[in-house]
Amino acid sequence: MNDNQLLRYSRHLLLDEIGIAGQERLLKAHALIVGAGGLGSPAALYLAAAGVGRIALADADHVELTNLQRQIAHDTSSLNENKAASAARRMRAMNPDVQVEPLAERLLGERLDWLVAQADVVLDCSDNFATRHAINRACVAHKKPLVSGAAVRFDGQVSVFDLRDSEAPCYACLFPEHSEEAEMRCAEFGVFAPLVGVVGALQAAEALKVLMGIGQPLKGRLLLYNALDAEWRAIKLKRDGGCSVCGK
Repeated sequence: MNDNQLLRYSRHLLLDEIGIAGQERLLKAHALIVGAGGLGSPAALYLAAAGVGRIALADADHVELTNLQRQIAHDTSSLNENKAASAARRMRAMNPDVQVEPLAERLLGERLDWLVAQADVVLDCSDNFATRHAINRACVAHKKPLVSGAAVRFDGQVSVFDLRDSEAPCYACLFPEHSEEAEMRCAEFGVFAPLVGVVGALQAAEALKVLMGIGQPLKGRLLLYNALDAEWRAIKLKRDGGCSVCGK
């Protein structure tokens, strides 16, 4: 690290669990974030601020006025701009050390598979189950840690699915494909503005822990947050031996 980086990341360097070694791991890391909306906004901004060296950010949508109630990577000047491009501009302004690759596309098939294979960690900040399951399949295939978040109404959830651990569940163990829940569209429901900030920031925290190899990530646990009642709850998850994605 150069002198500017030592100063920029000094509050990380003061933490015994991180120090210079941990920060250097972040500077060499590659994260893939799918979705630059409510969850992707805080997640992307915090990963950039923390110094994750390379961040690919994918979103095919454009900024609309209804987004500005909660999607903090964008502002009024971003209206009608691609969300990945808008967020990337903010990320670069925040930290020019970081290499940001905005992808104005919906990731599918071989393209998604290739991008997941290149990443050290994947953050699912999407808003539909079809995309979530596609990301999960790619992460299982390449044994890449997946940090998954969701937020609707006043309820949020975060978990880490890491198939590098042979006993760890995948996303489909919790939400099987073609289940009744998978037919719901997140965009059809209201959402409390600060909730996506809480969940997205937690996704960033879990991704940073995974990249640095510190603490206890939310592997095998689902963390639930109800913003209306200010209640947190954690549920233990088990691998489903009959899972169509990761089952043996």
